[in-house]
Amino acid sequence: MPGGEPGETGDTRPPTSQTPEEPSTTTVPVRVIEVIERAGWGAAPADAGMAEHAIGRLTIHHTGVALEENRLAPGRLRAHQAFHQNDRGWPDLAYHFAIDRNGNIYEGRSPAFRGDTATNYNPTGHFLVVVEGNFDVEPTTETQLGSLRHLLAWAAGHYAVGVDSIKSHRDYAPGETSCPGDNLYPLVESGELARAVGLIVAQEATELIYLRGEEAVGRVAEIEAP
Repeated sequence: MPGGEPGETGDTRPPTSQTPEEPSTTTVPVRVIEVIERAGWGAAPADAGMAEHAIGRLTIHHTGVALEENRLAPGRLRAHQAFHQNDRGWPDLAYHFAIDRNGNIYEGRSPAFRGDTATNYNPTGHFLVVVEGNFDVEPTTETQLGSLRHLLAWAAGHYAVGVDSIKSHRDYAPGETSCPGDNLYPLVESGELARAVGLIVAQEATELIYLRGEEAVGRVAEIEAP
């Protein structure tokens, strides 16, 4: 009846002093990182003979050649690929992605295929990222490390691989190589890099966007400009 207690008339709605819960509007930030496609940096076609594999760990290399000026990076990448195919007899550039001093990321061998190594470890299951430079004699840059962290965060999410799998070439070929150099390896060995990548994974999603066609060629021209 009018004036009675809530519910006396069969009305099951909550009292007007209560407000219904608002739906959550929380979203995960998305960070987009750009990758220059193979054709953009002038990659040669891959040869036959690559072996398929499934990614299960994240592994870092350096090229072992000092990079005097970053404008030389695309040409250096072409030279690496030519050496790998013509001198090593490998079907393609050994690595899946490359990062130059200014943080530009380049598409390498398809991650669907196993990479290659001149040392005694089996790269099956490894997601191989090479950072351009010789970090036994030169430092990394923060821009370069930032791109490395975000690329590894993308790979960790995309392949459902734990950041505790982040290691380096030296870890799998001890005594055979100093790769990725004494100025980069401590970040891997201490777990500092893995922790930074884990924080990115926890806080945001990472998406790769490939620069293709004229856009990729134009970006490389900007990098190579004197």
